[in-house]
Amino acid sequence: MEFKKTKLKDAYLITPQVFEDARGFFLESYSQQEFETQGIRIDFVQDNYSKSVKAGVLRGLHFQKPPYAQTKLVRVARGKVYDVILDLRKDSETFGQWEGFELSAENFQMLLVPRGFAHGFLTLEDDTEFLYKCDEFYHPESDSGIIWNDPTLKIDWPIETPILSEKDAQLGFFKDLISPF
Repeated sequence: MEFKKTKLKDAYLITPQVFEDARGFFLESYSQQEFETQGIRIDFVQDNYSKSVKAGVLRGLHFQKPPYAQTKLVRVARGKVYDVILDLRKDSETFGQWEGFELSAENFQMLLVPRGFAHGFLTLEDDTEFLYKCDEFYHPESDSGIIWNDPTLKIDWPIETPILSEKDAQLGFFKDLISPF
């Protein structure tokens, strides 16, 4: 696995080694040993699977407040997404900054999203399947988020009118967030 630091502190874009032949491919999507070699120690406790039937579905920006904040390892099994992370850690030198990545079934790349980050993704193809590992269980009382088109953040989403859940359409603004991290 190749670990590439992103511009946001503690977040990594990870490219696994892919073995392909006429039959298909094989890859390790997670190796505790590989992560520990990079100085990353995570105990994942939950795997999640999301399918979006239409291109243009936007999910996020989501996060869980402490003490239930989550580190996530995200990847695409089918289709393609524009994946965005936002550093919410008040004491971080990259606080309030975001970065976007194209993750797809074709490029096999994964993104390590640290605790204290908001996360969201936009599907770029129909029938996109998105997988993620979490190091903390889902706690509804800790669930929170920031509206996708927050004017302060100026995230450069490649869409003007995404398909949103009712919950995501009503998320608050970054300026109103009292950072719990």
